[in-house]
Amino acid sequence: MLAGKHILLIIGGGIAAFKSLDLIRRLRERGAVVTPVLTRAGEEFVTPLSVSALAGQKLYRDLFDLGDEAEMGHIQLSRVADLVVVAPATADLMAKMATGAANDLASTLLLATDTPVLVAPAMNVRMWDHPATQRNLAVLRGDGISVVGPNDGDMACGEFGPGRMSEPLEIVAAIEAKLADGPLKGRRILVTSGPTHEPIDPVRYIANRSSGAQGTAIARALAALGADVIFVTGPADVPPPDGVEVIRVQTAQQMQEAVEAALPVDAGVFAAAVADWRMASASDRKLKKSKDGLPVLSFAENPDILKTVSAAGARRPQLVVGFAAETNDVVENATAKRLRKGCDWIVANDVSPATGIMGGAENAVTLISDAGAESWPRMGKDQVAQQLAARIADALS
Repeated sequence: MLAGKHILLIIGGGIAAFKSLDLIRRLRERGAVVTPVLTRAGEEFVTPLSVSALAGQKLYRDLFDLGDEAEMGHIQLSRVADLVVVAPATADLMAKMATGAANDLASTLLLATDTPVLVAPAMNVRMWDHPATQRNLAVLRGDGISVVGPNDGDMACGEFGPGRMSEPLEIVAAIEAKLADGPLKGRRILVTSGPTHEPIDPVRYIANRSSGAQGTAIARALAALGADVIFVTGPADVPPPDGVEVIRVQTAQQMQEAVEAALPVDAGVFAAAVADWRMASASDRKLKKSKDGLPVLSFAENPDILKTVSAAGARRPQLVVGFAAETNDVVENATAKRLRKGCDWIVANDVSPATGIMGGAENAVTLISDAGAESWPRMGKDQVAQQLAARIADALS
């Protein structure tokens, strides 16, 4: 898939830069040509010789290098690649990209390029969670820049949390997905998946039996057709697919925030089983048994993500697809839901216990649109996803 593809790899300054060496090796194994750009900060972690030797290509470092400018100016260098990859993308590099700063070779290349860009963030968990970094991330996503990771994990500084750069093979999968040819190439699609967990107290929560398998399969199928997929997932049983941007959330409110931050997109597929209610006020202490009887739980309604996106005006996706998990009168209830929510399609299924669908490997769905209700035979969730992805590609063409 990557044979003959030209990757411009910008290596930022962070301890995760050591992973860039393995990333170069993995890309070259797949036939890619890798042109490395090493920042001054990156040189503190990996040597120019090791990067150049593994890439088998000239290393670029300086914006005002007379020889480099005579051989290949920075403007030309920024545009000859099929994809620009920034790994690791430090907080500093992301801030430069978001504000349009261009005071070194790496930031100048990123500002001058008309080539798609993929970033793999890597930084301390506090830096990642800082409002400034999250604002910069939102700007980059809005500019159409793809993101892979970061993962949760141990930090070199001794802390734990999000900020650990994705592993080289995860980045390779994201590169392959970004460069995949298909009917959805260049399309940006949002997929929600999994359940949400609504806390009652620090140890209990409201949830449902959704495994996230169908949403994961849909995201994978869309990426295989060339889409740039943003995957917003609750705490699902199945791992997210490779090659997509993953945003992990817990609650419905967090999912709504992630969805709104991801807009605009060409299409939205809302496969998540979002809890309808949450505690009006979750307890900050574990609820105890009491001689006064059972505790009284007061509920509040969660945000209606599907309805909100369907009515998003200029930010509304061209195609909005909702899901309806029903236990009775499936088509009637789902048809009413489509009209109530204002979405284009509803994918309805019967999740009553006898079907074994919720949490199972198969699904039997009915696609409801303006054209009516179209029932599909029972099949594996991967097959359902592939058929739905093909329909989405047709609708967006």
